[in-house]
Amino acid sequence: MAIRRSHAPPGIYDPNLTPLIDVSLVLVVILLVATPFALQSGIGVARAPQSGKTGATVRDARIEITLIDADHVTVNRETVTRDQLSASLAPLLAASPTREVVVRCAPDVTHGAFVGVLDQAKQLGAAHIAVVGG
Repeated sequence: MAIRRSHAPPGIYDPNLTPLIDVSLVLVVILLVATPFALQSGIGVARAPQSGKTGATVRDARIEITLIDADHVTVNRETVTRDQLSASLAPLLAASPTREVVVRCAPDVTHGAFVGVLDQAKQLGAAHIAVVGG
């Protein structure tokens, strides 16, 4: 009796990893692009109306903050330092029926100082914050 030996045909028996690596790299790129959009700041800001036809009661009820520079602001036309902003803004917000704050900013004020004032007003209890462009 003769023993038959079968020889397997030569071939590549390792899995091809190229498509797996391509798909993984595409997913990494998509995640890198999409992550900054998911982690953006959540400060809600409404733009104040441009018409000057607002009533006196609405104008008296809102609190106006103007950033003069990074260290000085005016609260309802009274100039205070940034350190004194909480002390002057908290009683006004407590007495305001609408707790509406309108913020104006000088052109040379940094973005960080502007956002800092917005955050401070929100922490003190401002219900609505409107930004007026100058």
